[in-house]
Amino acid sequence: MNVREVIAEFVIEPGTGKAIELLKGQILRVEQVEGGQCADFNCFNLHDYKEFMHCGRTRTVHGFNPSKGSFLWSAPPRERALLYILEDTYGRNDVLFPRCSAYVYESAYGFDAHTSCQDIQAEAQREYGLTPDDVHDSFNLFMCTEVTLDGRATITRQATKPGDHVDLLALVDVLAVPNVCGADVMRTSNFSLKPIRLTVFEATPAEIDAVPKVPLLKSQRTPKDFRNPNVKATRELRRDPSYVAEFTNVPLVLQELSVKLTAEEAAALQRVRLPVYGDDDGAALRDVLFTWWEEKFLGTAESGAPAIGDR
Repeated sequence: MNVREVIAEFVIEPGTGKAIELLKGQILRVEQVEGGQCADFNCFNLHDYKEFMHCGRTRTVHGFNPSKGSFLWSAPPRERALLYILEDTYGRNDVLFPRCSAYVYESAYGFDAHTSCQDIQAEAQREYGLTPDDVHDSFNLFMCTEVTLDGRATITRQATKPGDHVDLLALVDVLAVPNVCGADVMRTSNFSLKPIRLTVFEATPAEIDAVPKVPLLKSQRTPKDFRNPNVKATRELRRDPSYVAEFTNVPLVLQELSVKLTAEEAAALQRVRLPVYGDDDGAALRDVLFTWWEEKFLGTAESGAPAIGDR
């Protein structure tokens, strides 16, 4: 069967969001109705809300603007792919900016009651027993952001059109929570608020087969691996008198490793080494090797580092 089956359809109006049980193999389409509208997105493991989509891990793997072909990862120590971006007709999303909040609007604009992604998400998630504390940093769909050369993050206007959409394929059962971003006093949604259309599909076998395979690693730990698997039932923090520290690989053992370079290799290292390492040849060499590894296997390199072609 190569035609998607429609399971459910919703239109969420400005100021609202919707918590949706999105099962493994289902697709959530977040679609522009009028164009020019940002949508914030939270996501939790449907069977364990303490596993949730993590903007930090996602941007480490896919950069500030994940798009088609990117995964949405959960936070450490789980660190597994929860969703896959199967399609993205606009190609601009953001995992850099945090969700807008009531504090932002009151502190910056004097509005003590204003639509905000924090409050909208909290209300939508309340249907499943979650609290405002459970709202996490948003995956900001259709949000155009940039980082300037001096390190400032900025939001620019967007040019989405009606019908532009992002298709998110669930790799595990999740609670997906999209909302219409509440920011109407900034460029996020071009200074206005508009509805968003949501459609849940059953993915076709071909779409599921098209998802790249990701490894299952020993370091991806779940509650069965935790020394304390219990979720606290109270908010007050108290010391456990029976606690004994068990840190990984502690005490650390340092071992010196000698690397012999030919005269030609040593000269090449001197040409590309960065001044920050001073006389530390070992750190300078590790930097060069790590930058090469980034370029070769991740397709990225730290800005300002010598390109592999310069070596």
